[in-house]
Amino acid sequence: MHYPVDATHSNSSRLMLIEKVLLPAAAMTLGSIFSRVMCDHGGKFASWVQEQSEDPQHIIEKASEQYAWNYAKRHGVLKVLGMREPVSLESVYTPVQFLDRDSLSRFDSIEELEKAFREQGERSFQRKQSRQQDGLKVANEKQYLMVLGGPGAGKSTFLRKMGLETLKGLGGGYAHECIPVLIELKNFTSDGMRIAAAIAQEFAICGIPSPEAVTTRLLEDGKLLLLLDGLDEVPTKNVDAAIRQIQNFVDQYDKNRFIASCRIAAYRNSFRRFSDVAMADFNQEQIKQFILNWFYSDADLEAGTALKCWNLLQKSENRAARELAQSPLLLTLLCLVYHGSQNFPQNRSVLYRKALRVLLEEWAAEKRIFPDEIYQGLSTELEEVLLSEIAYQGFEANRLFFSQREVVDQIKTFLADNLNAPKHLNGEKVLEAIAIQQGILVERAQDVFSFSHLTLQEYLTAQYIDDHQQVQALVQQHLIHERWQEVFLLVAGLMRGGADHLLTAMEAQAKTLINTPKLRALLTWTDEITQDSAGSLNPAAKRATALFLALVSDRALHLARVLEPGLARTLELARTLSHTCTPKFLYDSDSQPTHAAVPTRALAIALTQSLPSRSMGKALAKTFTQTFTDELARLQAFPDYTLDVLVARLKDLKKQAPDFRQHATVHQEFHSRIYQTWCHSLKLDPTWISLSKEEIRKLDRYLYANWLIVRCKQAAVRVSSLTWQRIEERMLRV
Repeated sequence: MHYPVDATHSNSSRLMLIEKVLLPAAAMTLGSIFSRVMCDHGGKFASWVQEQSEDPQHIIEKASEQYAWNYAKRHGVLKVLGMREPVSLESVYTPVQFLDRDSLSRFDSIEELEKAFREQGERSFQRKQSRQQDGLKVANEKQYLMVLGGPGAGKSTFLRKMGLETLKGLGGGYAHECIPVLIELKNFTSDGMRIAAAIAQEFAICGIPSPEAVTTRLLEDGKLLLLLDGLDEVPTKNVDAAIRQIQNFVDQYDKNRFIASCRIAAYRNSFRRFSDVAMADFNQEQIKQFILNWFYSDADLEAGTALKCWNLLQKSENRAARELAQSPLLLTLLCLVYHGSQNFPQNRSVLYRKALRVLLEEWAAEKRIFPDEIYQGLSTELEEVLLSEIAYQGFEANRLFFSQREVVDQIKTFLADNLNAPKHLNGEKVLEAIAIQQGILVERAQDVFSFSHLTLQEYLTAQYIDDHQQVQALVQQHLIHERWQEVFLLVAGLMRGGADHLLTAMEAQAKTLINTPKLRALLTWTDEITQDSAGSLNPAAKRATALFLALVSDRALHLARVLEPGLARTLELARTLSHTCTPKFLYDSDSQPTHAAVPTRALAIALTQSLPSRSMGKALAKTFTQTFTDELARLQAFPDYTLDVLVARLKDLKKQAPDFRQHATVHQEFHSRIYQTWCHSLKLDPTWISLSKEEIRKLDRYLYANWLIVRCKQAAVRVSSLTWQRIEERMLRV
């Protein structure tokens, strides 16, 4: 399924596409079918056709063209979520994938679901091993097809696309000669649902003579593709009658082909003949194609907007947004947001709140679905509070899946305890409405629910923490737990009065991890070695750089990079150099403290080997000018004399390097001298980086906490400049 390209495409170009490509093929396909069903067995037009004042063949041709035109105008364009103009479905469609019904509910318990989700290591509830099939291929194979999916998964768009493919006849992707008729089931607001009458009405509009008779003949001959869209959108009181009538209609006219759609939560497995499939989440290839199709105006092509949006979405800080992008509806939202500002908001809570509101309110309004009576008592604000409690309690317990009984009990308790909540509401009905109409809670297995996206659970959890002033407890209990990373960032964005309290609490909690003599000495060294440097780098970034040099730690690299993005290239180069030269003997020792210093020793050895010599060619010497030491000198993170001494001593050592044919012990001794020179030049006591496993763990968590502090500051709506200045002054210092 796909959604619109940028609205700068003109309507006239879309209409030309319909006129030039679709209408001629459709008129030929429909005209051929209409002609046959309107003839008697002798090949002549039936008497009721011959009675027309115009030439019957001319009537058929005009009606066929008008029918195709009507379908294209009504069902071949898309306009969603506040777009300025509709766009052609044909110009933006991307093939969908289906999951078989068995892929949706193969787990026997909540524990199995939790285990499977965590083992796959991705922020998606769709399992990697789920078998996927091309949607068009399945539609061609199955005479009766039920397409299931959550709100905004692309069910309706798929049905409309199948109609367009059918109209193209031999030039389309649908392999069966049929006339497509799309019926929106939400329009059946009474028990008297008459499918045949609805079909006849479609033919009458375009001028087909005796539309009731034509409808009967087409149905009897099996020449219709009935697209029954939105079984879940039938008013609740009419659902049972609608199901009975559809079943009877299918049984009566079983030569025809049928594709129906329904939200998973509303489906009752009621259609015996139908094969059930479910819309698969968008994969990365589909997401990219979606974005490329969306930003396809001349201006966007010239500016490379699509690739810029795609590349931004790939950044690590947007991993939760990438999860939302698996849903066509929410990917549409992301594209609209990017179109408006050519960026995603720094305050991610703004984006996720919008996504939540789309599911809570806007999508039903767009589709003109009238809410059940239950929502007349449960406002959006009240529902958000309810959902935030469910989300928080689950996330705090490290649970993503909940039994139906648990959720219903939570809903009942919420309604009973809240003085302003409506008391007439039924807990089971509330859960059913949330699952069916909004898809925020999804049934993953029989009577087992989760939030549709982990991102939404994280956002609602953050909302609960902010609403209930639980910041201190959040910091004390979860600062070092990376599972809570997104929640911290969202809390910072929700604190409109300022995130100062959150940041200072995080800083104080992080400091408790630096509680051994070696760790304190190491931080003292980072402060002293960088104090007299002349560079304009942030002092905290200089200290992070020093710590990186001491340990070649990825955590230190990440912290330095968020403090000063310009450091990324320099430190990543050093890490690469370290990885390219790690002599095996460095790992021969069983001593953990020795192992802690291996990356540092490897970096020192690699730099020595990379130093230029008189025998080195000009090209290699030019490469050296871009190596780590030159880059570090340019950034001036350390005093000039410190680096000058380091480089000079490493050059001297290179001249003394043993021949490669000498014994391994000679090389080991030489490498040890390099490491000692490295430490001595940087005034670094080797014992400070000979850390135990516990010390490494504490330092790792400390650096992660400081990285998260910086990220929360960036995600916040407001932070006092004085508060942040003081936090930066104290960062990586005892």
